[in-house]
Amino acid sequence: MCFTEKTCPSRWIMFNCSCYFFSTVIDSWEKGRKDCRDTGADLVKIDSYEEQEFLSKTIQQRTWIGLNDRDDEKIWKWSDETPLTVAYWGKMQPDNGGGIEVYGEEDCVQLIHGEKPEGNWNDLNCDTKLRWICEF
Repeated sequence: MCFTEKTCPSRWIMFNCSCYFFSTVIDSWEKGRKDCRDTGADLVKIDSYEEQEFLSKTIQQRTWIGLNDRDDEKIWKWSDETPLTVAYWGKMQPDNGGGIEVYGEEDCVQLIHGEKPEGNWNDLNCDTKLRWICEF
């Protein structure tokens, strides 16, 4: 329950006092982040299982979230620089492409549509074109 009179802009969805925007276009992680920041938001930071479940049930395809290890390999941080404390990695993830050259470095994280919320995160090359979720 929100203790303030917060409202969300048109086409944004409120959940637990945060506003979420689910993009309908696809682009790289960085372009998605720029789009979010241009609206005064950032890529989503998942703080609870309830939020993870809400996002997982709302997306319709693979979607970027704000988690990455672009600065230091295996040091996962959110876009706002806070460290990862609760994770919902899929089986065998993160794997940085499993050493398979065609995948390149996998430093950004996607939610995978249709997988159980308990384990639907996957690291992926940041240049892959996906939808994204903004939050403020």
